Amino acid sequence: MIAAQRKITSSHLQRLAVVYLRQSTPAQVRLNVRSTERQYAIAEEAARLGWESERIVVIDGDLGVSGRDTHARESYKELVARVCLGEVGAIFGLEVSRLARNNADLLRLLEFCALTDTLVLDTDGIYDLQDFNDRLLLGLKAQMSEAELHVMAGRLQGAKRAAAERGELRFGLPVGYVYDEEGQTIIDPDEEVQAAIGDVFAAFVETGSAYAVLGVFTGRRFPKRAWGGAWAGELRWGVLSHPRVVRMLQNPCYAGAYVFGRCRSRRVVRPDGTITTATVELPRSEWPVLIRDHHPGYISWDTYLANEQRLAKNHTRQGQRPPREGSALCQGIVRCGACGQAMSVQYRAKGAHYDCSASRLSHIQTPGCRSIKAAGVDALVVRRLLAALTPEEIAVALAAADEVADRRARSDRALELRVERARYDAARAERAFHVCEPENRLVARSLETRWETKLRELAEAEAELAEQTKPAPEPSREQLEALARDLPALWAADSTSEKDRKRLLRALVADVTITSQPQSSDVAVGIRWRTGAAEQHTIKRPPSINDTTRTAPATIALITRLASQHTNTEIAAELNAEGIRTGKGLPFTDHAVRHIRRAHDIPATPPPHDDRLTVNEIAERLGVSPGVIYDWISHDKLAADRDRANRLRIAYGPAIEQECRERIANSRHIAETKIHATGGAV
Repeated sequence: MIAAQRKITSSHLQRLAVVYLRQSTPAQVRLNVRSTERQYAIAEEAARLGWESERIVVIDGDLGVSGRDTHARESYKELVARVCLGEVGAIFGLEVSRLARNNADLLRLLEFCALTDTLVLDTDGIYDLQDFNDRLLLGLKAQMSEAELHVMAGRLQGAKRAAAERGELRFGLPVGYVYDEEGQTIIDPDEEVQAAIGDVFAAFVETGSAYAVLGVFTGRRFPKRAWGGAWAGELRWGVLSHPRVVRMLQNPCYAGAYVFGRCRSRRVVRPDGTITTATVELPRSEWPVLIRDHHPGYISWDTYLANEQRLAKNHTRQGQRPPREGSALCQGIVRCGACGQAMSVQYRAKGAHYDCSASRLSHIQTPGCRSIKAAGVDALVVRRLLAALTPEEIAVALAAADEVADRRARSDRALELRVERARYDAARAERAFHVCEPENRLVARSLETRWETKLRELAEAEAELAEQTKPAPEPSREQLEALARDLPALWAADSTSEKDRKRLLRALVADVTITSQPQSSDVAVGIRWRTGAAEQHTIKRPPSINDTTRTAPATIALITRLASQHTNTEIAAELNAEGIRTGKGLPFTDHAVRHIRRAHDIPATPPPHDDRLTVNEIAERLGVSPGVIYDWISHDKLAADRDRANRLRIAYGPAIEQECRERIANSRHIAETKIHATGGAV
């Protein structure tokens, strides 16, 4: 550093000398050891310039952290805080640009240094931020540092782009591919790896679902190429997961294509003010480099595009849902004719229903959206499907049988490769054990244990292969053809799963549209075939539980006619005598007749002239509430009976009235109710 110390005063020496260390990446810390040592040695320069050892602080928490941002640099935040508190007399660094690669952050720190009289020192000199010339010089250096980064990044990206356009830029390959000695991309020579990768794509073609591929690989191990750490580049075996299946199906590398720039990094400001980097996948039309037939592929480019379309259709919120295990055969392909949205399947106690909930969820007023039982719609679609099949479609069943046979053969081949690998590992462990010197028992015991482990793995693999390859009676092709000719029986067979029925249905039917007719029980069902043809049918909406338990109109008319001359009890007896039952099939009762009359506004029988008084009339005369009269009746203090209209009637004379008034006068709980001039109680 420059030896001129006229800028360093006693005020600076009485405060801290902070040595700030930073390198951009962990790889630089691990590989550029000399640079790290040079930065630590700056503390000796601070001591030479006059700072006592206890006043020299080394801040190295940002080693391996990029200087583009400050939100992840805790040591930089500590440095700024100490400068603002006036604790720092000088900041030491190998280069001023190492403080911050972001020009705005660096200038802000320099402004704080000027306010607190803090010096900045690097290998080029000592800078007093209260001096205009020093501030100008550091500002220029900050601008040049930022420009240098921009130019360097541009050159590096340009070189990468040029190499990628030639197909020569090397990066980590997905499992199933390796680089040969000349740097060319080739298929992994490991046959077990090849079989596993190939089976993933074959299983997806058969099942049409990434989740179903996992079922094919149940009990099978799957390869993975490890990157980073001690296992960098090594092949590891584990369990296949759904995200890995999706990534493989979406990776054009398996179709023999070389792609550069599928994803782009974008900096995003979070609500808390921090800046983060998000990865955005670009559509195929925006890929900077796409070279087809660059290397051998596991699948063709057309198969890759078909898989991509199938994944898009399988998306839960978009496209056509994959077939599942439920009994609703039109699941995933049924749409509402009122709003055009896909209808969901609801399984209830009464069976499956196709339900349109899009209008409720989106708050859209679509009165035509309805829920309908799936049984009627499915029966119509299946009937039209079986009627539309011609003898030429028999090949569908035979092709399915061939696919099952191919799938079994691939599974057998995978087990054979596993046994072959286990034999190789066991033989290798045996050779290592025999090569070991017998006197070296520590090594010999370890090798013997390893050999025994490999032998157990070999025995397990051979047992699994023997179990799977047991000869099983298989039907002849003539039997399959005879079975395929009787497609209705094949459709209804117990061995045919709901998922298989849905796959067969989707092979011919593109979608089904359900439209409810207003003010009618008719439902229009539109079927659109894969050929583009469309047809429409009408079915009756199945009656609801209320419809099946509703009283017959003829019974209601009879009750209306009888109500003019008979009581509810007499009407119930008359209906039961004629064998008429309620909507639920039960005998009529007084309560049932009264409920029907109330529901249909059937007037009651006009009561005959009766001199007896009602409860309300007596309560009004005595100036008490009706509850008092009901209490007397329930405790046999007042005699009452019911008239033909089932109302309580009381023979009320002067003697009974006198008795009631005395009872009121002698009671401490009953207070006479005040009567308005209009006669109403308050």
